[in-house]
Amino acid sequence: MIPSPEEAAHRAASDAELVAWVDAEDRYLGALPRAELRERGLIGRCTFILLFNGRGELCVHRRTLSKALYPGFWDVAAGGMVGAHESYAESAARELEEELGIADAPLRFHERFYFDQPGNRLWCAVFSAVSDAPLRLQPEEVMEARFMTLAQAEAQSQVKDYCPDSLAALQRYKANL
Repeated sequence: MIPSPEEAAHRAASDAELVAWVDAEDRYLGALPRAELRERGLIGRCTFILLFNGRGELCVHRRTLSKALYPGFWDVAAGGMVGAHESYAESAARELEEELGIADAPLRFHERFYFDQPGNRLWCAVFSAVSDAPLRLQPEEVMEARFMTLAQAEAQSQVKDYCPDSLAALQRYKANL
């Protein structure tokens, strides 16, 4: 599917956005455009925010087809690349508000881990939040969203395309409960 002009412009701006470039030990090396980081196989920082409602259900959303990485895949976490001069926590709060419209929900940090796949090398920080506020989806990034139990999300990930990096974040979260 061909992205709309708005989606194409958002993707171009997103690829040019300066993000944190780090080494294998998560030491900050500088700022690079997101697209250059991926093209050169360098390591960036990323946040994953598992959003739960008051019933303990996880928000699962589907990425737009215009996304450079995992287009149209289901995602168990809001999140994204950490900006050049942002902390993990600042990035998590920004991403949760941008993607799902959830602002001011207390974020709980769980852990950092390294994720390494071709074209997607990341130091990841896992956060969770609980909110019953209405979702406001960012149309350039999220096509649809719904809440489901962890068991439902895991079962669905066996038969539908899910983002492997956010599934890794979910497994790390569950292992540390």
